[in-house]
Amino acid sequence: MVRAALTTRLVVHKGTSEIGGTCIELSCGKGILLLDMGMPLAADSIPVDLHKIKPDAVIVSHPHQDHYGLVETLEPEVPVFIGELSRNLIEAARLFCHEEPLKNNFKYFKAWKPFKACGFTITPYLVDHSAADAYAFLIEDGKHRIFYSGDFRAHGRKSVLFEKIVSDPLKDIDVLFMEGSMLHRDNGSFPSEVAVEQEIGRILKQQKTMSFLIASAQNIDRVVSAFKACRDNEKTLVVDVYEAWVLEQLKLVSDNVPNISWPEVGVYINCSQYETVKENRDFFGRFARDIFDGDRRVTLEMINAEAEMFLFMTRLSGWRFIRGGLGEEWTPLIYSQWLGYLDEANWASYRDAREMARLRDDSHVQFFYAHTGGHATVADLQTFAAALAPRMLVPVHTEFREEFERHFDNVLMLEDEQELVL
Repeated sequence: MVRAALTTRLVVHKGTSEIGGTCIELSCGKGILLLDMGMPLAADSIPVDLHKIKPDAVIVSHPHQDHYGLVETLEPEVPVFIGELSRNLIEAARLFCHEEPLKNNFKYFKAWKPFKACGFTITPYLVDHSAADAYAFLIEDGKHRIFYSGDFRAHGRKSVLFEKIVSDPLKDIDVLFMEGSMLHRDNGSFPSEVAVEQEIGRILKQQKTMSFLIASAQNIDRVVSAFKACRDNEKTLVVDVYEAWVLEQLKLVSDNVPNISWPEVGVYINCSQYETVKENRDFFGRFARDIFDGDRRVTLEMINAEAEMFLFMTRLSGWRFIRGGLGEEWTPLIYSQWLGYLDEANWASYRDAREMARLRDDSHVQFFYAHTGGHATVADLQTFAAALAPRMLVPVHTEFREEFERHFDNVLMLEDEQELVL
């Protein structure tokens, strides 16, 4: 039997020369499938106009806004394939930002279980990334095999997922869309999540007042690092209500992630987050009661009485709380995110970064840095690309695509909106 010729069209609408805003189109005559629909990170970057593309289905790789941020602009009937935990984390962020829940037509996939959309068979591969529930995808049309890396790394607490892909790699990959966020960066003094944990622990050993940790609420590896450092130093990790709810979602898929039912974790309840929970009691269910449990709740009175016993985890937006807690003694501030947020050039994009930068320079603050990136290093990207050995490697999610040809074989550099036909 002679197989009929099959043409598949690929277009990177956004992402060939910037980090964030990723959107890749695939079509084989049975509808338009989009891999991610991200909101650009740069303030001057124009988002993709989805009304012009009119997708028939969308796949979301993970719950970072630069990969899902435009899904709310979709027509409500368009299916959005996503991990269930990813959807829950997205909704948690929206709820605490006082935004309406998404009304998309969500359909859940599971790791390593193939599903079909727009004439393609798609297999999700769970990957190591700073976001929980992050995936890469194998997309097959019956003749061609395309692999989209999504965002990934090899140095987090789920590095076994990277090893699993490179030790038993997929064969006959025609096109690999591979991220390159770290082409001009490395992880410096913190090559792994374990190194971050050790530095947090070192700081806590010297702690004389309450310490603060600035980290993304959805960077679960960082929560685990902070928890382990606290446990080893007999401290309590304090989270706010939003972080507590994120950890509650993780309980549904893992017994190994700290949460407020663990004795070494406490929750601090501020007024605005309390109001969010109070106004949505049906949504939060038992959690709305659990956070007020006397064994779980940490109050200002407790902090004032034994400040050195607590590490408070917050985000860039927590600068007001930190400033209100500064005393005469130095307050340890452990910054555990990308340092670029604190650069003046990025203050327009990140509203709270300016105030956090001012805290860094405050005479009452002892500023520490402890962070490892959420993306693969050049060496790990090389290992990944060599294992998959694609016929064509297309750079995405990078600001330095011209560097790809120095590090990888079979590189095909596309422009945004440039069509590739297989």
